[in-house]
Amino acid sequence: MTHPIVSLQAALVGALEGDAALVALIGAGAVFDAPPRDRPAPYVVVDRHDVRQRDGDLTPGQEHRVLIHCWADQPSRKAALALAERVAAARDGLAPAGLAVTHAEHMRTETIIDAATGLARAAVLLRFFSE
Repeated sequence: MTHPIVSLQAALVGALEGDAALVALIGAGAVFDAPPRDRPAPYVVVDRHDVRQRDGDLTPGQEHRVLIHCWADQPSRKAALALAERVAAARDGLAPAGLAVTHAEHMRTETIIDAATGLARAAVLLRFFSE
């Protein structure tokens, strides 16, 4: 059996990579599990994916919290928020292998101009319930 994190994250990354509007903003192959060392921004990074068991009477269930960082290629919150908007939209309609998503929610978005790089970054927190 595949771990629920692996199933949900694979579906989410597939949705992000299949979003034509996001790909137009960041380019193809720009969704990562860790910030790339050899690729300049813009890109999207799945920074954290935490899961907590929320079992029902007959069905195992999980609560997922996924933190995604959206790196713009300039010091513009507007540019980072354009990426964040596409990331938040990708939560809808996910169909992970072996899981049923019963709830998908955009919990919050935070923005910052990163002191080390001078680039804008938006952090998007998504929450899912699956069983």
